[in-house]
Amino acid sequence: MFQDDGSSSVTSTPTLVQMFPSGMGSQSPYPWLKELKSEERGLCLIHLLLTCAKHVASGNFEHANIALDQISHLSSPEGDTMQRIASYFAEALANRILKTWPGIYKALHSTKISFPSDNILVKKMFFEYFPYLKIAFVITNQVIIEAMEGEKIVHVVDLNAAEPTQWRSLIRDLSARPEGPPHLRITGVHPQKEVLDQMARVLIEEAEKLDIPFQFNPIVSKIENLDIEKLNVKTGEALAISSVLQFHSLLAPDDEVVKSKNGVHFNGGFSACQDTASSSPLSSTQTSTKIDGFLNALRGLSPKVMVVAEQDSNHNNSALMERLSESLYFYAALFDCLESTLPRTSMERMKVEKMLFGEEIKNIISCEGSERKERHEKLEKWVQRLDLAGFRCVPLSYYALLQARRLLQGYSCDGCRIKEENGCVVMCWQDRPLFSVSAWKTCRR
Repeated sequence: MFQDDGSSSVTSTPTLVQMFPSGMGSQSPYPWLKELKSEERGLCLIHLLLTCAKHVASGNFEHANIALDQISHLSSPEGDTMQRIASYFAEALANRILKTWPGIYKALHSTKISFPSDNILVKKMFFEYFPYLKIAFVITNQVIIEAMEGEKIVHVVDLNAAEPTQWRSLIRDLSARPEGPPHLRITGVHPQKEVLDQMARVLIEEAEKLDIPFQFNPIVSKIENLDIEKLNVKTGEALAISSVLQFHSLLAPDDEVVKSKNGVHFNGGFSACQDTASSSPLSSTQTSTKIDGFLNALRGLSPKVMVVAEQDSNHNNSALMERLSESLYFYAALFDCLESTLPRTSMERMKVEKMLFGEEIKNIISCEGSERKERHEKLEKWVQRLDLAGFRCVPLSYYALLQARRLLQGYSCDGCRIKEENGCVVMCWQDRPLFSVSAWKTCRR
């Protein structure tokens, strides 16, 4: 289950946690904890985390506190994979407990300052040190090039416009078309203006250098607040939509949905007709999510193609224990992957784990309702959801898969794998699915 170097294979034998007695989480910490070998320590940490989560879920905070104390003797953000991941899951569980005392929770977080530049930097590190986003970008570009063959006016909507490298590559590819480049317009959606400003500078400079007619339309907005009309899709242009790790944040219960006699209005800026929404089983209940109306609104734009990349794991279960178990294996794989690229002492690795993965773990474990945005789901659920919204899956071409495999071969992550699954791509660490990429087009109803 654990390798000699201290890395984890936490998904391989989850039943081994049963080796430890069920009462272990209620014992007081003793010196023997520090004498455990790496594999024993990893198993103990998994058991303690599950025990702690069970106490937290049942409201037994006294026993949860004892388990957290024991975890603190074994875990470390600078240790092996299981020690590091246990640190962040323990913090998330403690954060969930603190939320039951709003005054204490708010006081402890009252001086916390978020610096947008730090967030931008850590996401660039994720792009740089993991192959997964690069593979998603390569596949997306190839899908768009194939779909837009012969089109003279092309409009690309990027719902997560954070990395100009992708679209600079697309501009170069379009400039080399035998029939000549199209008139290209890219609409970038991002909550931070400085990110869009940088993207605009890079892409305009590239287009001018290659003499391609080009426009960049920036929209400063979070995806949940996006007004679809601001995308300014025009008649006569061929539309492509790219969504990278965005749709899952729209799965949270939407308190702003207002049901009316004439239809369903979404305060976030998009709407769906009542007969369209009723095709989803979610519409028959009082709980609704923004994703249904959002996908219906995107379908109404009649995109020629839409490419969707999402985390391929089930972190959207209502039960805390199931969320913790599934996300524990998922993030252990990501931590292993990152350690294969960067040494354990790397500050870049620590920043990605703390500022990106740690915050995602905290949101998955300690948040509920509309506050919980990291609601990752498996590819098969996205296939069902997009099908209900009126989209049809477009199998990825042989050349798109070939480009993805070539990119992966040139990467230093030996454990990274890609596999084709029903015309889509699933990216894995060893045999653990982590991300999926799929292409879609609208179908008539």
